[in-house]
Amino acid sequence: MASGVCINEILTDDEIRSILAKLGSDKDKEAFGLVCKKWLYLQSTERKRLAARAGPHMLRKMAARFSRVVELDLSQSSSRSFYPGVTDSDLSVIADGFKCLRLLNLQNCKGITDAGMVEIGRGLSSLQCFDVSYCRKLTDKGLSAVAEGCCDLQSLHLTGCRFVSDKLLHAVSKNCHKLEELGMQGCTNITDSGLAELVDGCRHIKVLDLNKCSNIGNTGVSSVSKACSSSLKTLKLLDCFKIGDESILSLARFCKNLETLIVGRCRDISDESLKSLSAACKNSLKNLRMDWCLNISDSSLSCIFKQCRNLEALDIGCCEEVTDAAFQGLVAREVELGLKVLQVSNCPKITVVGISILLDRCNSLEYLDVRSCPGITKAGCDEAGLQFPALCKVNFSGSLSESHALL
Repeated sequence: MASGVCINEILTDDEIRSILAKLGSDKDKEAFGLVCKKWLYLQSTERKRLAARAGPHMLRKMAARFSRVVELDLSQSSSRSFYPGVTDSDLSVIADGFKCLRLLNLQNCKGITDAGMVEIGRGLSSLQCFDVSYCRKLTDKGLSAVAEGCCDLQSLHLTGCRFVSDKLLHAVSKNCHKLEELGMQGCTNITDSGLAELVDGCRHIKVLDLNKCSNIGNTGVSSVSKACSSSLKTLKLLDCFKIGDESILSLARFCKNLETLIVGRCRDISDESLKSLSAACKNSLKNLRMDWCLNISDSSLSCIFKQCRNLEALDIGCCEEVTDAAFQGLVAREVELGLKVLQVSNCPKITVVGISILLDRCNSLEYLDVRSCPGITKAGCDEAGLQFPALCKVNFSGSLSESHALL
C-alpha cells in the first residue's frame, strides 16, 4: 500500500508473474506467495512440476490450484506401495484437470488398467513423455488409445508391460511420428515384424531399450538401424539371444552416431562384427556392454581400445577368451584413454599385467570390477605397485549391486 493505492491495483497479473519469474530460490518464491491471496494464487498457477500421492478429491483441488502444471509425477516405489495407489478414477480427473501436461509418470502404479489409459488418450493431447513401466495390467487396447490421442509423444516407457505386443507398435507407428525414446524392456511379445512396422512411421528414434525382448532377432535390429540411421544413439539388447553378427554389422553400416550399445549375453556375436562397429563408430561410441559374449577375443578388444577414442564404459565380464594381450596395443598409444568404467569380472586370463598397461594410459578410471579374476587380487596389485587413480573404486569381491551402474 502506497499513498492509499494497493500494488495489486497498479500491477497487472502478467507484471506480477514477471516478478515471480525473476526469483531464483524456492525460499524467495515461497515468500512471494505469502504477500497476499492473489500472489499465492498466481504463484500456484505458475508452478510447472508436481509430485503427489493423492486421491480423486485432492487431485481435483490440485488441478484447480496448479492449472499450468506441465510435469506430474505419480510414480510409486517398487518396494513400498501407497494404498490404494493411483486408480483409473484418478486418471480421469487428471485427464480433465491438467490440460497442460507434457510429462506424466505413472511408474509402478499397479492398479491402473486400460480404462484409465483411454481417459489419458481422450484428455491429454499435448502429452510428450509418458511412463507406465511396471503397470502390469495394461494391454495393447489401452496403450493404443494413448498413442491415438497423444500424437506428440516423444518418450514412451513400457518396461515390464508384459501384455504389450506388435499391435501397439502398429498404433505408435501410425500416430506418434515424433517419437524419440521407447523403452520396452521385458516386453517379450514384441517381434521383428513389430519393430519393422514401428520404424516405418517413427524414423527419429534416439533411444531404444529392447533388453530382455527375447523374440527380437537380426531382422528387427536391421530394420531399426536402416530406418533410424541418423538418429539412433542408444540401443539396448541385453538377453536378446537371437541377436548375432548380422545385427552388429547392420549397425556398423548405418548408425555412425551410436553412443551406447548393450549386447550382454548375446552369445552369437563375434570379433568380426565388433571390429566393423569399432571402426564405424570410433568417434561416437561411449558405452559398450558385452558381458557373456563368449566368442569375443583379444583381436576385437584391441580394435576397440585403439579406435574408440571417446569410450567411457566397457563391460567384458565373463568373456573368458580375453587375455592381457588385448591391452598391449595401448603401450604404443600416445593419446590417453578416457575410460571411466571397466568391468572384467570372471575373465580368468586377464591378470595384473593387463591392468597395469591400462593404468599407464588411463588416468580417468572411476570404477574397476575385477571380481572372480584369479590373476587380479588386491595382494597382487599391491605387490606389483599398481597406482589407481585417486577417485577409482576397485571391486575385488564386492556385491553385484554395484555392477552396471553406468550401463
